[in-house]
Amino acid sequence: MMTHSLSHPAPLVSVVVCVFNEAENIRPLMIEIDEALRGWSYEIIYVNDGSTDNTLWELKNIAHKSLKVIDFQRNYGQSQALAAGIEAASGEYIATLDGDLQNDPADIPALLTVAQQGDYDMIATVRLKRKDSFATRKLPSIIANWLIRHLLGVHCKDYGSTLRVFRASLAKRLPLYGELHRFIPVLAALEGAKMTEVVVKHRPRISGTSKYNLGRTTKVISDLVWVYFMKKYLLKPIHFFGKIAIWMFLGAFFVCLYMGCTLVARPEASLASWPMAALILSVSGVQLVGMGIVAELVMRSLFESQGKKTYVIRQIYTSHNQRQ
Repeated sequence: MMTHSLSHPAPLVSVVVCVFNEAENIRPLMIEIDEALRGWSYEIIYVNDGSTDNTLWELKNIAHKSLKVIDFQRNYGQSQALAAGIEAASGEYIATLDGDLQNDPADIPALLTVAQQGDYDMIATVRLKRKDSFATRKLPSIIANWLIRHLLGVHCKDYGSTLRVFRASLAKRLPLYGELHRFIPVLAALEGAKMTEVVVKHRPRISGTSKYNLGRTTKVISDLVWVYFMKKYLLKPIHFFGKIAIWMFLGAFFVCLYMGCTLVARPEASLASWPMAALILSVSGVQLVGMGIVAELVMRSLFESQGKKTYVIRQIYTSHNQRQ
C-alpha cells in the first residue's frame, strides 16, 4: 500500500510520469527509477490520466515513501497530465519521462549533472537509435520536427522526446494546455530559458500498447498556427492585426487608383463592382485595427489583473558579482 509522509525536506528532483493504461509497466519503472536515483534526493509523481485498466490499482498498492499519485477524473491528455504533475512537484528540478519503459531512468542523473554544472534551465534529449516503427512513428516525427524547427525557429532535434529535466521555476511557468506538450522547447525558449540537448538511450516497448497514431501529426500541424502566433505576437497582438489591416488598406487604395485611372482613360467604362470591393477592403482594415486594439487591451488586462510581468529575470548580480 502507498505510504504517506507528513513532513520531509524538499527533494532535489521530482520525477513526473504521466500514464494512461500502463498497468504492466508501473512496478518495473518504479524499480528502475529507484535504482537510477539511489543516493539522490527525489520524489516520484505519477499522474494517472483516466486509465481504464489496473493502472490506479498498481499505483495505490506500491509501498514507497516518496510517491505521489494524482488520479484524473477522466482522460484529459498529456499536456494536462504534465501540468498537474509539475504543479504538484516540490523539487528544485523536475524530470519528466513516459511511463512505457522506452525512456531509460538511468539517464536522469546525467541530465541532472549537466543541468547543474552548466546552469541550464532545461535539458532536452535526443533519442539514439529510436526503437519505433518507421512508417507510423519515426517518419511523422521527422516531418513534425522539421516543420517546428523551420517555422518556429527553435532548433531542437527531437521534439517528441518526453525525457527532459527542467529547473522547477521554469517548468511551473510553462503554459501546458490543449496539446502544447509537443512544443515544450518552444515554450521554454519563449521564457528565455537556457537550454541544451543530450543524447539518450531509447528502448522498444515490451508491455502495453502505444497511444500514438498518425492523427497526432495532424494535430501538431494545427497547433503550429497557435504557437507561431504566441511566439511572434502574444505580447503585441496589434502587430499581427495591423499588418493584415495595412494590406487591406493598400488593396483599397489600389482599387480606387485603378477606378480613377480607368475613368480618366475610358469615361464610358463600367466599374459597378469595384466600389464595393474598395469599401469591403476599407471596412475590413478598420475592423482588423479594432480587433488589434481589443486584443492589446485584453492582454494588458490579463497581465495587470494577475500581476504577471512581460519579462522574466534569470538572476540579479550585485556589485560583488554575487547572485541574489
